Amino acid sequence: MKTLCFRFLMATLAVVLGTALVRAQSSTDAPPPPPMHGHGPDFAMEHMMGFFAEKLNLTDDQKAQMKAAIQKQRPAMKPLLQQEHQIDLQLRQYVEGTFDQAKVQALAAQKAQIDAQMTVAHAQLHNQLYQMLTADQQSQLKQMEAEHEARMQQHMNQAPPAPPEE
Repeated sequence: MKTLCFRFLMATLAVVLGTALVRAQSSTDAPPPPPMHGHGPDFAMEHMMGFFAEKLNLTDDQKAQMKAAIQKQRPAMKPLLQQEHQIDLQLRQYVEGTFDQAKVQALAAQKAQIDAQMTVAHAQLHNQLYQMLTADQQSQLKQMEAEHEARMQQHMNQAPPAPPEE
């Protein structure tokens, strides 16, 4: 049960961390992206923090501590994201050009190592954020995760729609 709660926290905070890292990774030389009608990385981060602030009744101090922890993690994640991006660019040439299974396998292995490092970094950050919660907030989060898991199980157990008849 504890692992389910931790996974839910990790998943939701991964969104927050991911948006923060994407924003941190953007180059100052690149032109700004087109407006997304209020749905950019800052919006996602604010939305997730707002969700937790409301649902878990986070204090201003907790919000500040969480924001600081996320910002502290950015420098460690930035090179991993850049490496992953470079591998994705290299993989694209084997999608668009001649396929070379050995080279794609080697790039996939490199990407798996980077993914493992990012998973460890995310888990560490999520643990830090979880520890900033009070016991009552942790209990509330566990309940939210249990409800989410129940909805996911219900969704996965539903029969797929019948194929259209010809």
